Amino acid sequence: MSQQNYFGQSDMAKGLVESIKRHAVKEARYMEFCGSHTVAIMKNGLRQLLPHNLTLTSGPGCPVCVTDNSELDKAIALAKIPDVIVASFGDMVRVPGSHSNLQEAKAGGSDIRIVYSPLDALQIARTNPDKALIFIAVGFETTAPTVAASVMQAKQEGLRNYYILSLHKVCPPVIKALLDSGEVNLQGLICPGHVSAVIGAKAWDFIAKDYGIPCVVAGFEALDILQCIDMLAQQTAKGEASVEIAYKRSVTHDGNITAQRILEHVFEPCNASWRGMGEVPGSGLKLRAEFAAYDAEKNFEFDPGPTKAQKGCICGEVLRGVKIPPECKLFRKVCTPKNPIGPCMVSSEGSCAAYYHYGEVND
Repeated sequence: MSQQNYFGQSDMAKGLVESIKRHAVKEARYMEFCGSHTVAIMKNGLRQLLPHNLTLTSGPGCPVCVTDNSELDKAIALAKIPDVIVASFGDMVRVPGSHSNLQEAKAGGSDIRIVYSPLDALQIARTNPDKALIFIAVGFETTAPTVAASVMQAKQEGLRNYYILSLHKVCPPVIKALLDSGEVNLQGLICPGHVSAVIGAKAWDFIAKDYGIPCVVAGFEALDILQCIDMLAQQTAKGEASVEIAYKRSVTHDGNITAQRILEHVFEPCNASWRGMGEVPGSGLKLRAEFAAYDAEKNFEFDPGPTKAQKGCICGEVLRGVKIPPECKLFRKVCTPKNPIGPCMVSSEGSCAAYYHYGEVND
């Protein structure tokens, strides 16, 4: 970045902060749903730039973090089946389940491989026809279309050794559950940019209409987020509630129709367990009946064992916005990025990791 552009952005940031201070005439708490927003906010020190009557709260928008222990236990149990290769995104291998994690399963002899996309997993299946490849499919609406496309590709090629364990989750139902719980009093929502690029800003209309809460879709640069907060503050000051977009270079009202069709073709809604939230109706994705041959849960016998929570870990409360990481007795003492007790410290999008790397020591 040239020096001229750098200082130009600095001037724009100052202008947005001043605008926020002018419009923030009421006390308000805004939740950033997405974990990437939490990291950007902490890394750029945006909380410290805001007036004292505006509070930012992290939400359950980290797909690795919200993956429940019971779901991780399934992945670990599948990895222990003979002649099975498990493929996973890198963050997932260190996330603790009830009794161990995928990294420990690998050390114990399971064939677990880190991939960067479902296409990598497909290629492993092609080159290992005598083994079953199970891809641990984690993510929100952002990554689910690529997994759906990989299943379609496997069917087209006639691959009989490619399976997925669908741990996918969709965002609107869990936001509804969060608002219905009444645990956190919110005056605005910073809506996830990448998810909205797929499902469209219209997906959040119910929040403004049914709950009277302003919503703004934000990008992931500091200026994007400051613009979003300014737009929320203006709505709050006027007593309005609508859905706006502060990320128009990537997000439209209707979203990516092609991706939506692929999702609907391969997956159908189901109930899903969220860490800290329990089972949320209609918040998961399972393979439709015509793709049952690629469903790991339906094609393998395995026993994940009893589910057990990590003692002392408050990741569930952090994900609900009820507490912040420094309130955890394990934070920075026992739980660190090198020795993560909970998933919020493992994931690069986790709130605990963000506070550890970018928060103040006495935060």
